[in-house]
Formats: sequence, C-alpha cells, structure tokens
Amino acid sequence: QLVYPYDFRLTEKEKTSICYLSFPDSYSGGLGDTQFSFRLRQSGGQRTAHYEDDGEYNREAPLTLQRESAHYFGYVYFRQVKDSSMKRGYFQKSLVLVSRLPYVNLFQSLLQLIAPEYFDKLEPCLEAVCNEIDQWPPPVPGQTLNLPVMGVVIQVRIPSRVDKPGSSPVKQFNQENLLPAPLVLPSIHELDLFRCFQPVLIHIQMLWELMLLGEPIVVMAPSPTVSSEMVLALTSCLAPLKYCCDYRPYFTIHDSEFKEYTTRTQAPPNIVVGVTNPFFIKTLQHWPHVLRVGELKMSGDLPKQVKVKKLNKLKTLDTKPGIYTSYKTFLHKDKTLIKRLLKGIQRKRPSEVQSALLRRHLLELTQSFIIPLEHYIASLMPLQRAITPWKNPPQIRPFRQEDFMKTLEHAGPQLTCVLKGDWLGLYRRFFKSPNFDGWYRQRHKEMTQKLEALHLEAICEANIVAWMKDKSEVEIVDLVLKLREKLVRARCQHLPVKEETLQRVGLYIETIIGSLPEDLQTVLHHH
Repeated sequence: QLVYPYDFRLTEKEKTSICYLSFPDSYSGGLGDTQFSFRLRQSGGQRTAHYEDDGEYNREAPLTLQRESAHYFGYVYFRQVKDSSMKRGYFQKSLVLVSRLPYVNLFQSLLQLIAPEYFDKLEPCLEAVCNEIDQWPPPVPGQTLNLPVMGVVIQVRIPSRVDKPGSSPVKQFNQENLLPAPLVLPSIHELDLFRCFQPVLIHIQMLWELMLLGEPIVVMAPSPTVSSEMVLALTSCLAPLKYCCDYRPYFTIHDSEFKEYTTRTQAPPNIVVGVTNPFFIKTLQHWPHVLRVGELKMSGDLPKQVKVKKLNKLKTLDTKPGIYTSYKTFLHKDKTLIKRLLKGIQRKRPSEVQSALLRRHLLELTQSFIIPLEHYIASLMPLQRAITPWKNPPQIRPFRQEDFMKTLEHAGPQLTCVLKGDWLGLYRRFFKSPNFDGWYRQRHKEMTQKLEALHLEAICEANIVAWMKDKSEVEIVDLVLKLREKLVRARCQHLPVKEETLQRVGLYIETIIGSLPEDLQTVLHHH
C-alpha cells in the first residue's frame, strides 16, 4: 500500500517478493501480533547507496555485521485481528522495515514501538517517525548511540571489529540523566540463543559442524517467527568467523528463487533456508539436512530434545520434529555443555545467562578450529627485512593444505579444545566450503594491504637523493609515477598507514620532480 520515504526505489520484483515475505504463508491459527525477519536478494543491479561512506563502516564493523551490498533484510511486524467489517473477517496488515544492516534487535524493538501506533494513526505516524530517524547519527562501530523515537530513547552500542570476541557488552551507558530513562538494548543483534536452540541443545555441535562446512539445511518451522529465529541463530553460531553462504530466515513458495532451490537436476545450494509451508516437505525432500522444529515454549525444565533420524522418514505431512540427516559428526559430543545448561535450568538461571554460556561454548569451539589456520596463514607473510624500498614487495606465499595439516601435530586444536575426534577430516571438508574461501580471501586482502603499508614505510625511511645519483631520467620519472600510484592506492583503499608517512611520500615526489629538467617537471605536474 505504501512505501516511505516515497523516493526509496524498489524494483517491481522486489516489491512482489517483499509482499509475499511479509505474511505468514501457512495458517498458524494464532491471532494477534507476530514479528519475524527475512532476507531478500536485491534485483535489478546495484543502486547508488545513500551513504557514501559505506567503506569506513564496513572496515570497522565486525565482518558479521557489515552492510550487505546485494541483499536487503526485512523486519516484519504482522497483525491479525478479528474484524467483521473486513471481507475475510480479519484485519491483516504488516509493517516492514527494510535495511541492509543485520541489526535484528534494534529494528525489531523499533517496530514494537512504531507498528501499534501506525496501525492506529497510519501515514502521519510514519512521517513523524521518519523525521526523527533522519536525525539519528550514522552507526559508528565502537560508539554508544542514543536514538530518540516517539518519546522513547533507544540506547545501543554498535560493536566494533576490535572488540574482544566473547566480551559481554560493556555495562556502560553514561546515563547523563536522560529522562525518560532510555530503553537500553544489551545487544544490537544477538538473539537469545538458549531459547532459539532449545529443542536441539544436545545436537548443538552437529549443527555447528554443518554450519562451518556450509552444508545445505532446511529449517521447517510452525511459524515465520520460529523459522527466522532458528536460521539467524544458526548463522550466528560461527562468530567471529563469518558465515559466507546464503541464508533465508523465511522463504515462501512465491519466491523468485523457488525454482532454483527446489530443482533436482543439481545439488542443493550452500544455503540455510527457513520455511513454514508443509508443501516444502515434498519439494525439499532431496536436501541432505532437514531440521524440523515445533513451537518454542519456554518451560521450567529441559525441553524435549529432537532425535536425529534418517532422511527417508521425512515423507508425511505430520512429520515429527527431528534432525533428518545421515551426517556423521567429525567431533565427539561434548557432555559438559549439556550438564552445565541442565544445572542452569535446575537453578532457574535467567535465559540470558544460559545464552551467554552457549555463546561462549560456540566461540571457544570456533576459535579452537580457526587459531591454527590463523597461525599458519600468518607464517606465509614475507619477512619484514625482505621488503626493500626500490623493489616491488615480495608475494605472500601460497596456502598449501598439506603444509597446514603438518602443523596440526604440534599446534592443532587439541591445544585449546578438549574435544576428541577427526579434526583433520573436518579441516579437509572445510577447505571445500565457501566459508574457507571467504575467510582466506579476507585474510589475503588484509595481508596484501599490510605489505603495501610496510613498503610505503620502507620508502619513507630510504635515502632518495642517494638513490637518484646514478639513475637516468627515465628511471626517475618511472619512480615518480609508481610512487604516485602507490599514494593514490593507499588513500583509496585506506591502507593501514600513518598519515605522516603518506605526507612524507608526497614530499618525496615533489622533491624528485624538483630535481628534473623544467620541461619534464611541467609534464609530471600535469600528469
């Protein structure tokens, strides 16, 4: 019915997809208000971003919270109430917030404030809210923001890449006597993992392995809320490693990718997809891993844990909850986590404490796996003394899987993790996954930039005048052009170089040009 602000451009295809994704696609019988999320592939080419300074945010934000370039997130508030004046006997409406940022808690909290008001007052309410949101500061990693909206101030900290993984958000917040007291969100994006993973706590490690390897997974849930929370919980369980595959927290049969995902002519894609329509049991039968969950109910004791079952049991529409897969885990089960969580349940520990335990366990698992890879890749960097000012910096040595495997005997995950099992087999499978590819590219890019930065510093330390003594004009002009190109690249790519280093290289260039004949000086100044 309405897009606000009006000048926000969506293609027809995107509009249609958003419409279908904004409503539950299977009758859940529950009236009232529900909230859920979806993720949508952008169609129709790149549109110019409203924010020129995307680069800076993405450089400082954790990899898992970067702004997406090819997808939108949709955050939905859906209301369904009996209304005899409506043709179907129901009032049904969704308010959807579309963003490229994965701030699920912030945006869902925002919708809780706006949506009820919007259903009541309609467009003027959105206009007022958008005017307030326009005044919000941009998200700067590491900063705590106060975001006023509708008489409330939402206070939230934007995580930064330099935060220590697993550190709880600082109980900060200089209250500055804000009145009314702000609505403080403990995290901008972290879900209540304990609640999301309730029915699968004893399989948490299997799910972690499947996510690490980028395996195709279907989550079949009774509602979009359960489906989107489970998918987002799964994609977050590798942090700080970025999950590099596609994921759809909620997916309907009307989706433009429906054919692509349900075709049997090729292997299922590396994606986690959340669905609620029972029709998918038939169309996605050939997927290797199906997680079927029921409604999440918070109860006093350990919720009924689903069983792992063979895929061929997944035939009928009244399929029981379970993990339908023939996957055999590489690592042995960790009993201590479950014991700890059970103790927490007996002692009636709050859910956030249980979630912190769970998150810490997953973080330690991921770090035990990733640290040997980080050590090995760091050893591929050329030695600092091999970087000399007048030669191109040496190349980073290639990543050799077999060489890496040899390092595991002395410096493998067993140093930090008590879990036994086939770690080598897990690494071999990981090398074939998009998550390895994404991790390797990111590290390689950072190392290349570091090399460039070290090279610029080496040039700064060098004695240029001495070098120029026995050089021809051609060689000197060549150096000027090369140095200029380096300077431009350092600024464009925001290389990790001190500003004074860049200024000194700039001065060098001027000095060298100054020593050349006038006709060449003119050419180079215009160049």
